[in-house]
Amino acid sequence: MARIELSDLAHSYKRGASDPGDFALKPMTLTWRQGGAYALLGPSGCGKTTLLNIISGLLVPSHGRVLFDGRDVSHLPTEARNIAQVFQFPVVYDTMTVYENLAFPLRNRGMMGGTVDRRVREIAALLDLTEELNRKARGLTADAKQKISLGRGLVRPDVAAILFDEPLTVIDPQLKWELRSKLKALHRALDLTMIYVTHDQTEALTFADTVVVMHDGRVVQVGRPDELFEKPAHTFVGYFIGSPGMNVLPASVVGNHAEIAGATIELPKSYDIPAGKRIEIGIRPEFAMLARPGEGLPVRVERIDDLGRSRLARLRLREHAVAAGVPDGLGEIGEIAGLILQPGHIHVYADGARLDGRA
Repeated sequence: MARIELSDLAHSYKRGASDPGDFALKPMTLTWRQGGAYALLGPSGCGKTTLLNIISGLLVPSHGRVLFDGRDVSHLPTEARNIAQVFQFPVVYDTMTVYENLAFPLRNRGMMGGTVDRRVREIAALLDLTEELNRKARGLTADAKQKISLGRGLVRPDVAAILFDEPLTVIDPQLKWELRSKLKALHRALDLTMIYVTHDQTEALTFADTVVVMHDGRVVQVGRPDELFEKPAHTFVGYFIGSPGMNVLPASVVGNHAEIAGATIELPKSYDIPAGKRIEIGIRPEFAMLARPGEGLPVRVERIDDLGRSRLARLRLREHAVAAGVPDGLGEIGEIAGLILQPGHIHVYADGARLDGRA
């Protein structure tokens, strides 16, 4: 088991780099508690795989330290960290049976006989692989092979943490829910530290207790899934999480009033606005509603998306695109309408960072 700490960690692939733009990972300090289920979430190129490789020992950080239970492991190889890593593509031996694949990491560490057998069968039962133990891996489906790859990490009793690098990439969509549920069940059963890297918000939010959102090499927010949705600390978090993402609009804010596209709305809090900053307001489509002309902000209806249980309006507020809910009886394409924003769900941002208001 491991408590993982990243202390003033940063990384550049350029030797002697000093320009912030040369760093794949900007300075960060994080603690991953023992037994936690974490997700590293962000778009391709944001630095999440670089960070995972530093934690696993595949990469030595150019700055800062990695500590496991207080011990500096920054320069230790992967095998000295007692971690397991599951990659995008299943790592299995096709010519071996499922049993032999699961037993291999144990035998490679000198374990023999009944101890190996008991551990292999225990992990096979957790992964629903008992019926497949005597089958060659080459004849199995991609999801079954990924279960074997997962099992090869879990089977070691001394494993401190398991790191997943987009492990469901090759899995059929209808099987992803099943495997994510299996991972959650394994986490509860084994109390292991698990870190799951993905660009898919659904995978991150359904797997993790704590999500670490990354953008351009930085950690922009760490929190529970509900915190990321309800209080995005950065406009990127609001945009990246949610379907569709948060509406972000340029605004002028004075005290508890915001002027947006020539119209003024009242805010639930007062804000001290820093000078020289780009000010925006953010609100999720769930808390914005199409209204009749003359109510709220003036908008033009560009499109209505029928989502089955609800409808979503794609609107134009001057030159800005906005998404909002649609009540019954409204929503003719091309019409001028109103837009009502629920004040309690409006956030104010300065240069992308969320401001705390005064009640």
